[in-house]
Amino acid sequence: MPIKRPGQTVHPLLMIHSAVLLFGLSGLFGKFIDASPLYIVLGRTLFAAMALGIYARLISGTRLSKIPGQGMGLFILQGALLAVHWYFFFLSIQVSSVAVGLVTFSTFPLFVTFLEPLVFKEPLDSRDILTALVVFSGICLVIPEPDLSNQTTLGGFYGILSGLTFAILALVNRKNVRLSDPVAVAFYQNLFAALCLVVPVILIRPRTLTTTDLPALIFLGVVCTALSHTLFISSLKKIRAQTASVITGLEPVYGIVLAFFLLKEVPAPSTLTGGGIIIGASIAAGYLASPKRPPSRNHKKERE
Repeated sequence: MPIKRPGQTVHPLLMIHSAVLLFGLSGLFGKFIDASPLYIVLGRTLFAAMALGIYARLISGTRLSKIPGQGMGLFILQGALLAVHWYFFFLSIQVSSVAVGLVTFSTFPLFVTFLEPLVFKEPLDSRDILTALVVFSGICLVIPEPDLSNQTTLGGFYGILSGLTFAILALVNRKNVRLSDPVAVAFYQNLFAALCLVVPVILIRPRTLTTTDLPALIFLGVVCTALSHTLFISSLKKIRAQTASVITGLEPVYGIVLAFFLLKEVPAPSTLTGGGIIIGASIAAGYLASPKRPPSRNHKKERE
């Protein structure tokens, strides 16, 4: 009987868990950086695009200049959606907490469940409807009352908008996924997201960054975005997509744990309970997904 060498499965699993840990860590920068989410997202996407461009040029050999004509319009749309998604994501965390922002963002499979059949003319699976109902019950626990003057409710509302825009982005990505290399897709998404934010920043002139915020912003763009995306893509070459979908469901768990130790944030019992329901439903959906239909959670790689 052949003996498996120790590094054969540990290495890709270590890569994907490291990537998901960085995904969760990125939410904390909504608290680390005392500036408008517009500046946070602009800096994140700009530094991520620069890092991915260097990686493509010097390491992966990805040719960023070769884009099919029909792909450019989709890349611009993806960039705009990514910018809006991350704006609401960081706004949710700044208004409420890391836990509320991460948990309510994790509702995006609820939107994918009902939008995907409409866009791609696919049948609606009964298991998807059940998952959506479970996720909705989790939302009801996280949001204390239907009053936007409550900071937790307002943060949850922004987090749900973040999930909705990410669900739309995931569906657009599904159309564009075969047009280019994944590194090129990530590069252009971040580049166009940054370009889409230049005009709003000039016109609105929101609360600005300070020089002390710059190292955190560079870390957010290079490590939590460009590096995490690269690690995630690399891990998918060695592990099953189903395994990846289950592991990416742990992003809120990692983020909440990191917020507890680094920010001393202690989530409310209702947030933990609702979050556990939402995360559990998402992981179960990824685990039970049919191989004929890739689980929606796989679109995490387009986000990061």
